[in-house]
Amino acid sequence: MAVVANSFEIGPIRPPSEAYSLLIRATINCPWNRCKFCPTYKGEKFRLRSVDEIKQDIKTAKIIQDKIKKISWEYGYGGRVKEIAGMLLNNPVNESFYNVALWLYAGGENAFLQDANTLIMRTNELAEVIRFLKETLPSIKRVTSYARSKTAAKKKLQELTELHEAGLSRLHIGLESGYDPLLQYMDKGVTAAEHILGGKKVVESGVSLCEYVVLGLGGKEMWHQHATETARVLNEIDPEFIRVRTLAINSEMPLYSEVENDNFIRATDEEILVEEKLLIEHLECHSNYVSDHITNLLQEIEGKLPQDKGEILALIDRFQSLPPGERANFRVGRRAGIYSQLDDLYDGRKRQLVERFIHRLSQGSNYLDDKTIHTLMEGFI
Repeated sequence: MAVVANSFEIGPIRPPSEAYSLLIRATINCPWNRCKFCPTYKGEKFRLRSVDEIKQDIKTAKIIQDKIKKISWEYGYGGRVKEIAGMLLNNPVNESFYNVALWLYAGGENAFLQDANTLIMRTNELAEVIRFLKETLPSIKRVTSYARSKTAAKKKLQELTELHEAGLSRLHIGLESGYDPLLQYMDKGVTAAEHILGGKKVVESGVSLCEYVVLGLGGKEMWHQHATETARVLNEIDPEFIRVRTLAINSEMPLYSEVENDNFIRATDEEILVEEKLLIEHLECHSNYVSDHITNLLQEIEGKLPQDKGEILALIDRFQSLPPGERANFRVGRRAGIYSQLDDLYDGRKRQLVERFIHRLSQGSNYLDDKTIHTLMEGFI
C-alpha cells in the first residue's frame, strides 16, 4: 500500500478524552509555563501561529484524509475508511498520518486544538480557524481545546459566545486547586477568584467546561484546605465535567527539587483518597465527576453529581474498609498496571501476578515503601 507522505504540526499533549481527536496545533507551547507540577514545555518558548499556518495544516489533514478515502476505493472498500485506517495504524507513514487514521477509525467527528492555551489567540482569529476547520472537514461535530482560567477571565462574555457560535464545543481548563496559598506556592499564576470568574464566563457562553483537579497537590501540609477550597470554587463555577488526576512527580518538574529538599512532603495513596473523599463530600455542583487517568488509585470512580455522590463515596468506603494487607496489595497492583478496578483483587491470576511482583521487587520482604510505589506510578507518565 504505497502512500505519499504529508505532515502537519502536532503538539506533545492532549486530554485522555481527546485520544481519538484530530489534533491541530493552533499555538505552540505554553504562554505561562511556570507551574511547578508540570514538566511539559519547560525550556520551550511560546509562539502564536498565524491563521494561514493553521489553515495550511488543516488543508494537509484533509489531503491525508482524501488519500485514505482513495485507498479505500482502490482496495475495494467502497470509500469506507475504518478498515483502511485500521491498517494504516499498524504501519503509519508518519505521526500526521497516524493521527488522521486514528481520527477516521473513530468516526472522524472530533477535533482538538493544541497547545496549552489556544484561548489566548485573538478571538476573531480563533473563530476563523474553527469555522475553517469545520468547513474543510465537515464530518467534525465537536471542537475542543485547552485554556487557562486567567485568559477566560480576561475575555468578554461576548467573545466566548462568538467562539461557541463559531463551533467551539468545549474548553479543558486546569483548575488544579481552589486554595490561593497552594496556587501561589505552585506558581499557577491564577487566583481562586480568577478561576471562578473565568469558569463562570465559559459556562454562561454555552461552551462546555471541563475543570481538572490534581489530587495530592497540597501534599501533607495543605491537603485539607486544597480539598475544601477546591470544592468551593467548583461549586461556584458548576462546570459540566470535573476530571481528577493524582499528582505524579518526575525530575523535569520544578516541584521535584522541592521534594528532594523536603520542602514538599508528598501524601500517600491512602491519604490522597481521604482528601478526594473530603472533596466529593463538599461538592454541591451539577457536574460529571470523572477519574479517567492512570495516576488515580480508584480510576473506576465516576458519576453525575449530586445524584451519584452516595455511590462514589461508597466505592471509597469499600476500599478504606479493606484489611491493611488488601489495601497494600491493591495499591501495588494498580501502580504496576495489573489491577484496573477493586474487583481485580479477586481475580486469581492477577492476584498471583501482583504477589509475585511484590516478592520480587521487595527481594523477599513482601513490603514496598511509599517511595517505591510513587516510582511505579510515575513510570506511566
